[in-house]
Amino acid sequence: MTEKSTSPTLYPDISEHREGLTTEVHDWTMVQAKLLVEGQTVITIDGSLPIEVACETLLNNNISSAPVYDSTPATSSAIDHPRSYIGMFDYGDLISYILIVLRKEFPPEDESTIEIKELIRKAMGGEQVPVKLASDLSRKNPFCSVLPEATLISVLDEFSCGTHRGETFREVSDIGYFAVTLPSGELMGILSQSRVIDYLYKNIKHFPELHRVASKSLRQLQLGEAPVISIDSESIVLDALSLMNKHGVSSLAVIGPTKSLVGNISLTDVKHIIKNQQKLLWNSCFHFINNIRVSQGVIDGQDRHPVFDVKLDTTLLMTMGKLVATKAHRLWVTDEADVVIGLVSLTDLLRAILKNTVNQQ
Repeated sequence: MTEKSTSPTLYPDISEHREGLTTEVHDWTMVQAKLLVEGQTVITIDGSLPIEVACETLLNNNISSAPVYDSTPATSSAIDHPRSYIGMFDYGDLISYILIVLRKEFPPEDESTIEIKELIRKAMGGEQVPVKLASDLSRKNPFCSVLPEATLISVLDEFSCGTHRGETFREVSDIGYFAVTLPSGELMGILSQSRVIDYLYKNIKHFPELHRVASKSLRQLQLGEAPVISIDSESIVLDALSLMNKHGVSSLAVIGPTKSLVGNISLTDVKHIIKNQQKLLWNSCFHFINNIRVSQGVIDGQDRHPVFDVKLDTTLLMTMGKLVATKAHRLWVTDEADVVIGLVSLTDLLRAILKNTVNQQ
């Protein structure tokens, strides 16, 4: 999530319908983007700040990404010229930066922009690197925007299509969020895939057609049987980060000696590495996962062990609920022996909703 909300009614009961938000109470497709971002306080980052300071911004505000703006003085007043946003900075970008510094893992030559080449030059020379050079370094989080009046159906359509990246492994990159911006360019809020799923899940009683689809299992919807990228529990964390960066994925299944699922490592887990001054990079993935669980248990004052797996016979509704509860971007699909046989992501769910509701009307 890239936003902090100050509104206690972020998910209002849509039976309290306001004119202009939907054409009818039960039509989720016409809900406008502005409804889902009301009350947000969006954290932004000055592009001239060092990467280290940008990381502190993410940590201190408990967010995983934030828009980066160009702080170059405008020729006219700020009123006439709202901030110019040049991209996003997230933990995926930080991982790419760490791999450049520690392992000399550089982006492919055809993806090396002037900014990336300048970042590499500064990093290799031990200079401070401004975060604007690392914005979208992972090539997974481009800055995309929609108007406040954009409908949910149009947003889902864009989420489902992804963005083309060129003739590489990551030719189509899933869009994880949209910046909701006014015509003037002013940023109103961040609409993420997670927020859309959260909204639909918490208001599903108002959407009979969507509820009908959500009652079906992943198997019935032909979801969950996708290739899985995993890592052995005894591999070091730095190898896990390298694997995520190489394949452009946001998380890895951590597999134990019996081939069963023992945990999950995601992009956002890199915050624990920052807090521990990178010492955890050379720990095993198994030790790293346990360290996170202990840390979360101490902080939350309770035993916290998120379950990141579902079965093929799990309903779409239960899958949505688990994604909302864990704040994960994907869940692993396991068989009765807890062996990972596939995965289901936020994008998969949004595509299924689009295919089985709107496209069949």
